[in-house]
Amino acid sequence: MEQVPWARDLAHRLLAGPLPRRWAHTEGVARKAESIAHIVGQDAGLLMSAAWLHDIGYAPNLIGTGFHPLDGARYLRDVEQVDSRLCRLVANHSFATTEAGHRGLGDQLNHEFANVSGLIPDALTYCDMTTDPDGRPVSVQYRLHEVLLRYGKADPVNRSIREARPHIIASTERIMAILRRANP
Repeated sequence: MEQVPWARDLAHRLLAGPLPRRWAHTEGVARKAESIAHIVGQDAGLLMSAAWLHDIGYAPNLIGTGFHPLDGARYLRDVEQVDSRLCRLVANHSFATTEAGHRGLGDQLNHEFANVSGLIPDALTYCDMTTDPDGRPVSVQYRLHEVLLRYGKADPVNRSIREARPHIIASTERIMAILRRANP
């Protein structure tokens, strides 16, 4: 769990000053990850660290490709030299492979950061896609609608969200079902 405070501090250093709204979103995602971490057992620290770090690629000094999951994961791998699974979670969070394809970065993302399967990616998607840009909890439907409104129809983010929508919803529903069973 010592990785979690480090992840929080790194995200704060990279996002809080230059991108206060992105930092507010990150704080909300991390709060949600902490509240559901019990469902991933021994990987609780990994989930919480990924929640803190999932959007660091937006930091102005980390932008390389302009695709935040890839830029953030490369920074974690190349500069911070963190665990491969954490890098892969950041690189692929919330079905980033869909957007990578729309940006012509799919091969790079897949080659450098293989997707992670299992409960943790679903949990991270749930945390990210049920937290609005200001860090408030929202439904996945509200969040998807908000993203589509924020980005124009021609934007790769908009196209990717429309394409990944069923997967995002299925991911969040799997986590909500687990939470209902765990907290009847």
